[in-house]
Amino acid sequence: MSVLDNFEQWKDFLGDRLHQAQQQGVKQDTIENLAYQVGEHLASQVDAKNNEEAMLRDLWNVASEEERKTIAAMMVRLVENEGTH
Repeated sequence: MSVLDNFEQWKDFLGDRLHQAQQQGVKQDTIENLAYQVGEHLASQVDAKNNEEAMLRDLWNVASEEERKTIAAMMVRLVENEGTH
C-alpha cells in the first residue's frame, strides 16, 4: 500500500518530511515553494487515490497561481502536527 492510498498516512508522511526539513534548517518559504512544486506534480501527473486527493486536485486545477501557492502553504500548515515526531 502506498502512502498516497490513505490520506492520514499521506499527512503523516508529509509531516515527517516537513519536520526533517525544519530540523535541517530549511526556510519556511523554501518549504512552501517545494510544496507548490509537489502540488503541481501531483495535480498533473498522479491519479487521485482517495476522495481527499481528488478534491485537492480539483481545487488545484481551478486555482490561479497565487491561490495554488496559498493551497501549498495551507497543506504545510495542515501537516505541521502530523507524523511520528
